[in-house]
Amino acid sequence: MVTKEKKSFTKLLSSPRPEAVEMQSFLLQYLTEVQELNLSYYWDLRLPELFAYQLLKQQDAAYKGRLVLATVEALRSLSNNNETLYQLNALLKQLLRLTLSISSEGFLQLLKLYGISEQAKEQEVETALNKFPVLLTLSQVEKLAAKEGISEALLAYLKQLRLHGVSSSDNRLGNLRAKIQDILRASGVAELPVVIFPADDLFGVTLNEFVQGLHGSDAAGSWLRLLQLCQNVSGAQPTGKFQKAAAAAVAAVGAENVAAQYEVWLNGLTKLPVQELNRTQHYGSYTYTHTEWHFLSTPNQEVVKGLLWTSGLLPSAALPHSIAELAAKCYRKIPGKGPLAPGLGNACLWALAQRGLAGVMHLSRLHSIVKQSNTKNLIGHYLETASLALGMTPAELEDMAVPDCGLANGRALHEFGDYRAVLQLRAGKVEVQWSKADKSMKAVPAALKRTHAEELRALKLAQAQAQHTYTAQRDRLDRSYIIDRRITWPRFQRYYLQHGLMSELTRPLIWRFHRPDGTHHDALWLDNAWRTAQKETLPEPNEADTVQLWHPVLSTTDEVLAWRNLLDSIQLRQPFKQAYREVYLLTPPEERTRTYSNRMAAHVLRQHQFSALARGRGWNYRLMGNYDKGYESDSTTLELPAHSLEAQFWVSEVNADGAWNEAGIWNYVSTDQVRFVNDHGPVPLPEVPPLVFSEVMRDVDLFVGVASVGNDPLWRDNGGLVQYRDYWQNYSFGELGEVAKTRKAVLERLVPRMQLGKVSQINGNFLEVKGKLRTYKIHLGSGNILMTPNDQYLCIVPDRSAKIVTATGVFLPFEGDAILSIILSKAMLLMADDQIADETIVRQIRRR
Repeated sequence: MVTKEKKSFTKLLSSPRPEAVEMQSFLLQYLTEVQELNLSYYWDLRLPELFAYQLLKQQDAAYKGRLVLATVEALRSLSNNNETLYQLNALLKQLLRLTLSISSEGFLQLLKLYGISEQAKEQEVETALNKFPVLLTLSQVEKLAAKEGISEALLAYLKQLRLHGVSSSDNRLGNLRAKIQDILRASGVAELPVVIFPADDLFGVTLNEFVQGLHGSDAAGSWLRLLQLCQNVSGAQPTGKFQKAAAAAVAAVGAENVAAQYEVWLNGLTKLPVQELNRTQHYGSYTYTHTEWHFLSTPNQEVVKGLLWTSGLLPSAALPHSIAELAAKCYRKIPGKGPLAPGLGNACLWALAQRGLAGVMHLSRLHSIVKQSNTKNLIGHYLETASLALGMTPAELEDMAVPDCGLANGRALHEFGDYRAVLQLRAGKVEVQWSKADKSMKAVPAALKRTHAEELRALKLAQAQAQHTYTAQRDRLDRSYIIDRRITWPRFQRYYLQHGLMSELTRPLIWRFHRPDGTHHDALWLDNAWRTAQKETLPEPNEADTVQLWHPVLSTTDEVLAWRNLLDSIQLRQPFKQAYREVYLLTPPEERTRTYSNRMAAHVLRQHQFSALARGRGWNYRLMGNYDKGYESDSTTLELPAHSLEAQFWVSEVNADGAWNEAGIWNYVSTDQVRFVNDHGPVPLPEVPPLVFSEVMRDVDLFVGVASVGNDPLWRDNGGLVQYRDYWQNYSFGELGEVAKTRKAVLERLVPRMQLGKVSQINGNFLEVKGKLRTYKIHLGSGNILMTPNDQYLCIVPDRSAKIVTATGVFLPFEGDAILSIILSKAMLLMADDQIADETIVRQIRRR
């Protein structure tokens, strides 16, 4: 102990107070023993290992009670950040966990020693909570109240104390009020709990208004006890004690009443705006401006956790959807911050995991849209746990959990008196068509908004759920190639072909049927039968057959072309690229390098866009930063557990002057090798299953094709990186990758059927369009444009929201190729270049 502090402390203990004199010997022995340990950090102190503490345990409860008062008096004499303060605080906290004998007068004296008088201000209470273990002390008071009761003076003091925290955002004041309420209850005092929420956000204001509206109602006490329970949660998951108390609280209010109110609150939270606030601070001669994002205050986030943890007790079919929507919002990425509210998002996942198959369906969707690797792993853990409990694989569990959303063959009829609403899946979109007496209507009838508000809300929810389910299951099927899954025919019939919603995904896709004898047949559901690419009818599969999603790499070129011809002839649009899916086979250079591919090397990618794409496709990636240990790995990886492999795509930062953002994250990365590894190291590429190799390389090609700076029409004009301008030029107008080659094949079929075909043709790597003023060459890879005769660059920034297919009525055989739509959009614009109104485009065209 520092000599000066030791003298001061010894002087304090030499006071005539009986407690100080009696405890002087013990406290000095304790502090001396702690000092001799020479600990680096005060939190390394382990009291049970001290000899002084072992002696203390042998003393009676009255001695320990007197020691508490003496320790607090000693603490009051010490300054903040003093080493002795931490050592005495550790002792005090441990004492308050033991069996003590302190009277009501002693506790009243102790609380006042903490600096909390009867008329203490809010700030004084918060200071006491910072310096002393107030809540532990109140736990001891609760034991005294339950055992023998407490004095009227102490009761009056506590009643006054629980009124603190009306405007504070310190959630410890809520814990303090709840603890005092427990003491009053143990003392037989029948008073309603005092429940106040921080009004730092709209949700807190809403809760306070709800509490005020409870005054005088029969349900007030039950609701207040439930809200108080939610207000005082802590930790990542609820304890058994909390769950038991929650069950009683929900039962007291009534599960249906709680469910109805929770639906309102959780729906409101999904719509609660996230505020972007600019803050400016001054430090001497420097001014610093930063952005803060506000959604919920920390105490109110804890309240929502409590609501989520009790939601599993409620019989509501709508709640899982609201919880899933809130989870998606919580994991939304905020610039410079990360996820908006990850702790609250994790509470949403826990709540969904408690709701059986209904929760599994939403967890499956979240697994496909959440980008954070640790969150994906958590969702995967919940899915695996649920599947193990039912004795099936996670994929089989997800099959079972997909709701049909009331659809039959992608369609559901809802009647509202004389009005009819048809909910229908069409071209990947869930639409509602209104009619009355067979006369179609453009929107919801105004009369129904007044007379059928609840039914309309349920219809809107059904539409949203159907859309979310369709999108999630489409993406799940698209990603299922890498797990090489085969489904038994009975399961396939039940959960795919005959399912009200999944059938709309199943029927436009090609499937491979495996017979027990080792033979197989590829077929498409067409005209109520399974048919080959030549429209020949196949016999009905039997129970011993298994079904696999067909992939072009499994067939010959002629077979693939036959399927494409069939889709084009019947104008069947697939939910994702299948017949037109790119195939990546080993090349001679890859056969020579054996363990790695350089096919996608030497590209420059926008790092943030690359990161989002990679995570969206299930890859693991951490952003690289311009600081010490800014990243742990120089590759993005994809786990392939079905094949005991890991795919690696190597990248490195582009280190150029100013090539990082305000957070120190590199703007660009350059690409390198693609490898496959297992527990023993790199795997020779010929040993990688062809389908797995093709799908991994397709992902990497997607990353390059979308995130490359060569796709950015403004990159060169805005400066870019000088040393990479040649790369931009070469990529923008160079050789085509596999995705671009597929795009070319589609355009070769498509353009002649359009009005565009009269003034355009495919020429090498370009779609050439003859306008009224000039001729244009649109690159089939990047979508960038050159103008003849001097190959002058034309910069047109595309409207990414344009719906080319809808606008032009042109049939496209698959969804999801944005650059294809951009190329068509630019071509349609340029064929009538004399009618373009945008001055920035016109000036470029007329400049020679």
